[in-house]
Amino acid sequence: MELQLKPATPALEQDWRELWALYLAFYKTSKPEEVYAATWARILDDTSPMYSVLAYADGKAVGLTNFLYHTSFWEVEDRCYLNDLYVRPDTRGLGAGEALIQATVDHANTQGVDIVYWTTAGDNAVARGLYDKVARLTPFIKYQVP
Repeated sequence: MELQLKPATPALEQDWRELWALYLAFYKTSKPEEVYAATWARILDDTSPMYSVLAYADGKAVGLTNFLYHTSFWEVEDRCYLNDLYVRPDTRGLGAGEALIQATVDHANTQGVDIVYWTTAGDNAVARGLYDKVARLTPFIKYQVP
């Protein structure tokens, strides 16, 4: 299968929505339509720091990465947070996940950003196998106020 990466454009909205819904379902959650619409609008807004890249294999949408830039107290430069990474289970192993991570890193580099980071569920063994190959695990644990 030939893998192709495409930055989000209005024509890719249905593919993005389908992949993001599958990603959310993987984490046993969902979002209302207003969140889909607002997120998609932000991704397409040139003044927003939010981006998305979709992966296609033989013309079929197989994965996505959603990422954003933000400032930091620790550096002058922005950081890039890879918010969502998803590859359809039946197409895993084609290299889409690694290609999507690399697309995020490449985008960050074009913005002068050296730090790309993300979080994942501790029990997400399949994804963590990839992450261990392409990144360094940090000792930080995430807390969130309910």
